[in-house]
Amino acid sequence: MTADHYVLPKLANIPADVIAICDYERLAKEYMPHGIYEYITGGAGDDITLNGNRRAFDAIAMNMRVLRKFTQGSTAMTLNGEAFASPLLVAPLAYQALLHPEGELATVAGVNAVNMGMLTSTLSSVPLEDISAQQQTPKWFQLYLQPNAEHTLDLLRRAEQANYTAIVVTVDAPVSGLRNRQQRAGFSLPAGVVAANLRDYPQAKTQALAQGQSVLLNGLMADAPSWQDIQWLCEHTELPVWIKGISHPQDALLATQSGCAGIVVSNHGGRTLDGLAPSITVLPSVRKAVGDALPILLDSGIRRGTDIFKALALGANGVLIGRPVLNGLVVAGALGVAHSLTLLQQEFELAMALAGCQSLDDIQADCIHLTT
Repeated sequence: MTADHYVLPKLANIPADVIAICDYERLAKEYMPHGIYEYITGGAGDDITLNGNRRAFDAIAMNMRVLRKFTQGSTAMTLNGEAFASPLLVAPLAYQALLHPEGELATVAGVNAVNMGMLTSTLSSVPLEDISAQQQTPKWFQLYLQPNAEHTLDLLRRAEQANYTAIVVTVDAPVSGLRNRQQRAGFSLPAGVVAANLRDYPQAKTQALAQGQSVLLNGLMADAPSWQDIQWLCEHTELPVWIKGISHPQDALLATQSGCAGIVVSNHGGRTLDGLAPSITVLPSVRKAVGDALPILLDSGIRRGTDIFKALALGANGVLIGRPVLNGLVVAGALGVAHSLTLLQQEFELAMALAGCQSLDDIQADCIHLTT
């Protein structure tokens, strides 16, 4: 596969029959080679967690309240003292040059158009500084802790100097998940698509193993981050540090004790350990563990505005949007990103209106109930 890997030019206009996120999912397969499609769309193993994320949202019903007064309707929220017009943020998405010649810069243009926050990935195909220079909305940086602490610290300083306002450390992928779908498709990164932020950091040397030791358990995992690394990071920056990939209440408590400013409940979109519980299912227990001490974002499986409503009702302050953004990007570039996010925002506002909630604070546990 070469750098010239795009199947069709991006649409200049949105087709009339693209009216929901599922329509972008339908079109996206036509706009990328099979290998890239499997890399973007697939989960780990047998896609149990990937598919479970969607089933879990569908098993939650909403309650309608009627004849409620709407005098000051708003979807605004505040995180870390920073104002957001909407509880929707774009998730950290790696290697966007796979889907568009401008990569993350096209996504930023779409995000700017709809005034939503975005997290830039450590594995972005455009340098974090260039992305920040173009972004006009709240901008956070997603950090993968590097094997070399000096490289981690350098990434942190670069993010600070580029005016990012929060650091989000992803902790649920110390090693890559078993991506069988992309393996079967023979996916590999095309020439020219690289992790631009890591170009200047040499690869860590492989640890020597004794006879009979496991490459994974005794090698790769020996260098994996720990809670001490999170504490170290918090001590080395004045920016709020969030932790992404929490699904267990005890880990949520450890995040609080380590100095984290917020939590992202996530199973990595079903791309790490197959068989994990859906993110929306574990959200209530994480919220119960930390109480009101920390704000919580949720990702994995959101495809409708009603999903956002359900997440907030179960304890999230906001959500991260992943694959829907990528599908919009590959189909119609910045326009597709803006349109996808607008669809979700409009659906969310409709859910609020019909459920009788004029602000995010009105969305409480009594707004939903679980079905069988």
